[in-house]
Amino acid sequence: MKYTFTPKALKNKDIATVTLATTASDVTVRTSDGRTVIELGVGKREEMTRRKLVNVIRKIVSLAKAANKKKVALDFFDLVFPHLHMTPTELGEMLSTNLEMANFEFVKYKSKPKEGWSTLAEVVVLGKLGSDVEKAVRKGKMIGEEVNKTRALANTPGGAMTPAILAQSAAEAAEGLPITTTVLGVREMEELGMGAVLGVGRGSDEEPKFIVMEYFGGMPDEKPVVLVGKGVTFDTGGLNLKSDTNMYEMHMDMSGGAAVIHALSLAAKLKLQKNVVALVPAVENMPSGSSYHPGDVLQGMSGKTVEVLNTDAEGRVILSDALCYAQKYKPRLVVDVATLTGAIHVALGAHASGLFTKDEELEGYFRKLGEESGDYLWPMPLWDEYESEIRGTFGDWANTGKSRYGGAINAALFLYQFTKDEKGKEAYPWVHLDIASRMTSADGEYLAKGAAGTPVRLLIKLLERF
Repeated sequence: MKYTFTPKALKNKDIATVTLATTASDVTVRTSDGRTVIELGVGKREEMTRRKLVNVIRKIVSLAKAANKKKVALDFFDLVFPHLHMTPTELGEMLSTNLEMANFEFVKYKSKPKEGWSTLAEVVVLGKLGSDVEKAVRKGKMIGEEVNKTRALANTPGGAMTPAILAQSAAEAAEGLPITTTVLGVREMEELGMGAVLGVGRGSDEEPKFIVMEYFGGMPDEKPVVLVGKGVTFDTGGLNLKSDTNMYEMHMDMSGGAAVIHALSLAAKLKLQKNVVALVPAVENMPSGSSYHPGDVLQGMSGKTVEVLNTDAEGRVILSDALCYAQKYKPRLVVDVATLTGAIHVALGAHASGLFTKDEELEGYFRKLGEESGDYLWPMPLWDEYESEIRGTFGDWANTGKSRYGGAINAALFLYQFTKDEKGKEAYPWVHLDIASRMTSADGEYLAKGAAGTPVRLLIKLLERF
């Protein structure tokens, strides 16, 4: 989408003018000279919140589409609410990021209509803005575009998104950027002892891959931030087969992997002076004669054994090898992102991801980043008392709990065991984001159906500031 800047109002029949009104409803009117004016009802201005403002911005796109307008003009200062304490650059970035997200539709497999797609082509931003605000708008556009690339990747059907294709997509995302992409195959993973990834992947004709992306934009001696993303390109549940009502969206079970791939790509495009690594274990979880079984015991890279009680709890199993591999970088922080449990969706609904960490300072920091970015988080307990649920009978750790309760907590505590070194001490600061509740867009947030692109916006703020 194109952004242009002008200090004066326009009188152009092809451009719809957007204004904010204190009414409760939206009105689109045509003036006597043929222009279109969209009055966006936001209610009392003093009741505006940052969260509401995100949806106000996104609604601009849907109202423009309803009015069959490809171009809109809006007064930047109409969006300024002093009580929100947002700087003009913050607002500029929020504006274009959310316009881009609202303008996205996944149409790759649709026939193009004769009149073309109903997407917005241009936004004219009115007002005397400094170069720093214009720069922020352009930056927000880049962020929104990368979120949308994440959504497109996650929306790709499972038949067209295998571990090998995901690895190729990572290489394409890094093309032309100072990023080194390495893809480990079965032989390399065998040499590393990645029995967890290999165990889950053996049921599929598509071989598993382990994707490593490295961006070293900081000082040579700076310890990196490592982002780990779950890359299950399709999840049938394995021999513990999912029901048909839950399976059709499971091509999006690699949403965490897509997010860390594009967060790292975005960091390079923004030329952040930071060192960042992305790790994505990529598998298909399929039922076949070679599938891993309930009751199997897998030994991963850490040397610890995993007792498989349910083959549909595969994401945490493959992530265990990735969290162990992360130790080689001596990272200053590891963040894993995964559509890990339906339990987090039950607990939080569709508007927040689950936040797990032993570090209270990091918990508060991530919650703040969530509010600023729009990738909202809510903290969940990661208490030692829950560990008895996942202690194995025939292996060190079981991949599910002994009861149906606390599933998201049990999964997080399982992952925690693989963030420790050989002596049983925490090898690095660690945060786990269970984004299963935010895998797809929710009603009322003015985004197209399908993948939501969570949490690319949060991760880029983290990489900028941490």
